[in-house]
Amino acid sequence: MIPSATLFDPLPIKAVGASLRAARFPAAPDVPTRGVCVLLNGQTEFIEKYFEVIDELRGRGFSVATMDWRGQGGSTRMTQDSRKSFVGDFSEYDDDLDTLLNWIVTPMLVEGEKPVALAHSMGAHVLLRRLARKPASFRACVLSAPMIAISFRGQREFLVRAVTQYHLWRGLQAGWVWGMEARDPHRVTFATQLVTSDPQRFERTQIFLRENPDLRLAGATWGWLAAAIRSMDWLSGKAEAITTSLLVVGAGKDRICITPQTRAFAGRLPHADYVEIKDGEHEILMERNSIRAEFWTAFDAFMEKHRAPA
Repeated sequence: MIPSATLFDPLPIKAVGASLRAARFPAAPDVPTRGVCVLLNGQTEFIEKYFEVIDELRGRGFSVATMDWRGQGGSTRMTQDSRKSFVGDFSEYDDDLDTLLNWIVTPMLVEGEKPVALAHSMGAHVLLRRLARKPASFRACVLSAPMIAISFRGQREFLVRAVTQYHLWRGLQAGWVWGMEARDPHRVTFATQLVTSDPQRFERTQIFLRENPDLRLAGATWGWLAAAIRSMDWLSGKAEAITTSLLVVGAGKDRICITPQTRAFAGRLPHADYVEIKDGEHEILMERNSIRAEFWTAFDAFMEKHRAPA
């Protein structure tokens, strides 16, 4: 199989207010085809970080469609300082996903076919927003450490909400959330990162960002945090409306998202299986081989159960 890195041919697509960098990859030629998988990455991430995952999906017979969300990767950056993560409202991410589905995914589908999805963290959150509105959009979806509730690193939630609103009132939407500038990938080490226990995969991403510094993103602005809080509040009341078949995978050692709240949300979903990987940090797909093997075992069993009719 030709590796995804060799096949990567960015496709520019135009969303409202942003140009997005998207890509599509064919399934491996020597396995039975299983349709289209939409791969949605998390905040600060980019297509190239997922080449290993893309090839694992292709090896399972899936064609893959993916993109960089606005404000990150090779898509339009939303602030003058390209290291800052900013969005006015998560409805803008909704538009990004709609654009990917309309311009890239739909032409890849066989008539009458629905795609599946694999989505991580913020990408899983935006996918859930879509499924709350249009639960029939996908045949089945797998969510890796979805952003249901985020950790405020020991700070009281009411205080974080109040400080965030204060900064918006002062017109500082594009200002760094305290401590986020220090999350610049050029400054973070394996000892100070919060997302994986695998030093090799962590370093692989770091090497790529040193060679391609324009793709890096440090952390959230007050505007992004305010939009995320509003969206998490909205989504918290929508679980019962999401009738799509889902596999929700929680990370037992997640320091970014709050796993007990993910577990509770999954329990309210009408058609969801929940698996928790005890030793997994937030980026389950960038973890050690033993942890990733647990994920792929659960993924394969779920997708077999929801295989498209022949």
